Formats: sequence, C-alpha cells, structure tokens
Amino acid sequence: MITRSKLVEQLRDYQIRSQHRADVTVAILWALLILLLVISSYVTLYLRHFWLSFVMVCLGILLVIRLRISKQALARKRERSWSID
Repeated sequence: MITRSKLVEQLRDYQIRSQHRADVTVAILWALLILLLVISSYVTLYLRHFWLSFVMVCLGILLVIRLRISKQALARKRERSWSID
C-alpha cells in the first residue's frame, strides 16, 4: 500500500526532475542565442560592416551579463526556498 509520505516523496522527486529539465532547456536556449550573436558578428566583420558588428558584440556582452544576473537571482531564490523547507 502506498503511504502518504511515499507519495509526497515521489512528488518532490518529480518536481526536482521537472525543474532540472526546464533549467537545462533555458541554458541551451541562452547558449544558442549567444552563439548566434557571435556568428553574426563574425559575418558582419567579414562583410566590413563594423558598426553592425560592434552592435552585435555589445548585445552579446549584455546578454552574458543578463544571464549572470538571472543565475544569481535564481540561486538566491533557491537558497530561500531551501531555508523555508
């Protein structure tokens, strides 16, 4: 017979796996976006559109900074949720 504590444990395991899958998906999307910006900046440099290449590099730098900020915020959020449990 399945007890309530086993159901709660299974639910927590499922939630952790689901959250991990979502985190991996978001990380892959960020990596693809940064890769797209890097390739675009190389192409614009090759075609000698220096101003557009500069804009692409700046967007890439801002994207990396934004990613770092969001990772830190997520870590703080998780730390708070662990202290509540």
